[in-house]
Amino acid sequence: MSRESIHLGFDDIDSPRGGCTTHFASLLVQQLSGFPIEWQDYPNLIRLNPGIPFRTRGNGAVALRFNTPTSIIEDIMTRIKEMVHEYVDETYSNTNPGVVLIKRRIPEEIKQFSNHALWKMIPIDLAKRLIAQFDFIHYTSGNGRGLIGAMAAIGNTLDNDHTYEYIAYRGLDESDKSRGVDIQSVIKMNTEMGERVFSNLGTSNRLLIEPHGPDPVLYGIRGETPQDVIAAAKYVKSKQNKDRWMVFRTNQATGEHLTYSVKIADIRPYMATIVKGFVRTRPKMIEGGHVIFSITDETSMVDCAAYEPTGNFRNIVMDLRKGDEVCVHASVRPKSRTHGLTLNIEGLEIVKLADDVLLLNPICPHCLKRMKSDGKNKGYKCVNCGFRDSNATKIETQVERKVSTGLYLPPLRAQRHLTRPESRLNKYNKGVPEVLADIWHEP
Repeated sequence: MSRESIHLGFDDIDSPRGGCTTHFASLLVQQLSGFPIEWQDYPNLIRLNPGIPFRTRGNGAVALRFNTPTSIIEDIMTRIKEMVHEYVDETYSNTNPGVVLIKRRIPEEIKQFSNHALWKMIPIDLAKRLIAQFDFIHYTSGNGRGLIGAMAAIGNTLDNDHTYEYIAYRGLDESDKSRGVDIQSVIKMNTEMGERVFSNLGTSNRLLIEPHGPDPVLYGIRGETPQDVIAAAKYVKSKQNKDRWMVFRTNQATGEHLTYSVKIADIRPYMATIVKGFVRTRPKMIEGGHVIFSITDETSMVDCAAYEPTGNFRNIVMDLRKGDEVCVHASVRPKSRTHGLTLNIEGLEIVKLADDVLLLNPICPHCLKRMKSDGKNKGYKCVNCGFRDSNATKIETQVERKVSTGLYLPPLRAQRHLTRPESRLNKYNKGVPEVLADIWHEP
């Protein structure tokens, strides 16, 4: 009996009113485990360009990779179509599920497509043209937007770095109730597991593993290995019962979306990119607590924004001065009637500090008090002793900078799924696991 290597991708199964693509993945894995298949990898949770507006929450797609007899591929696709139809909220017009199945080798064109989906805006027509070109088995409804994520998930085989996430789910009929994750159990988990897990607690022990929407995710634990996240989950307690769970291999916390640098003149709406330049205007805080400044390079100028939710990170931004050389890690906000293209800051690398010079009035040579202007083009006078100097000028005084060179990130609560946190700056996990854990999903 001949067997095929299968890459199955899907996306846009959820809606703002409920459901979740990863939850659907856990149901699908349970169903597929009843077929004669051999799993080749953990389910791959692939986060795509976080700046794309056509998404529900985390812009994540899923790929499943397995071997199966050629004769049952059609049966598998039939069951998947039935499950999508049963699961999707068809009353929500902007849910556009897409499923793509690729046999054997992944074409280089699909890998390139996946790479672009991390940091660019991908048109639906491009996904449809590639599917037609290679005659991929696929299923979609609505406008077909889910095909983009489905194919991008397949093309990203997590070769450069990866992490793991253990996601626990509650029942769909409990998605409108409080999850009740116990903060003390998470604190204990974090203490016991140490650097084997990450981004699960924020400053002041703020709980980060519990989402807030009406979706079925109960909590998600991020870590470096499947064994780590499975072990960590044993510590976590919650008011709601855990209905099912599954481990994903993922590009979360890898910074994979911020690999490419562009000149200011080449930035486009919704890009995720790194822009190098020099601070042109001193940062200022505007209404709402947002901090705005501009940078320039040899091609153009652009505004940069650190928004109120980034908290104390804004203090670093406020300490920038004109002439500082910086690399801004950002997503590009499109222009509107009130502003031009804007770099929404996800991270800030200060490359080189400019001198911060303060111009002060001269000091009286007799009584050592600082003098005042004696009038336009008349020099300075001392109000204490009456000394005048018509040739005196302001004195340049160099001010010590409060910041230093280096990479600065917003607090964990304000970071993207893809942002590489400080705890992972020098960590990389490479390669597909040779053997999967004995139990990596239930049921």
